[in-house]
Amino acid sequence: MKKIWLCFFAFICLASLQIVKGQEHSNALGIRLSTAQATINQSVSYRRYLNENTALEGLLSFDPIAVGALYERIYPLGAPGLQWFFGGGAYVAFKGDNVFGAMGIVGLDYTLPSVPINLSLDWKPELNFINNVNFQASAVALSVRFVF
Repeated sequence: MKKIWLCFFAFICLASLQIVKGQEHSNALGIRLSTAQATINQSVSYRRYLNENTALEGLLSFDPIAVGALYERIYPLGAPGLQWFFGGGAYVAFKGDNVFGAMGIVGLDYTLPSVPINLSLDWKPELNFINNVNFQASAVALSVRFVF
């Protein structure tokens, strides 16, 4: 069992050191300003590019305290730095009664050519499964991230 964990840890370390081809950056960190109705609304956003067409995005919201993860597919739109993306993931919120749910995402993404800033406009509907079963369709957000 110890060897399995060691191999897993080594794999994660190597994957995080991977050089992303076609991208000038592999990480982006910033803020996501969203509509207040969403469970994960105003939040810290961290996006890790796995390759030129795939990314993982983590979200940390403070009101309510919530964490979420999204798997995103990214496609260029023709202009340098402009792309569109879609994906899905899950979240958990800790507000009185804990809430667990699924979320999808679709949006436009633009990385400024001369400044390490990424702008993103997206729609992220949420479906709560536990303790407050409902669908929140009006989760629209603007993200501003520093790329590195």
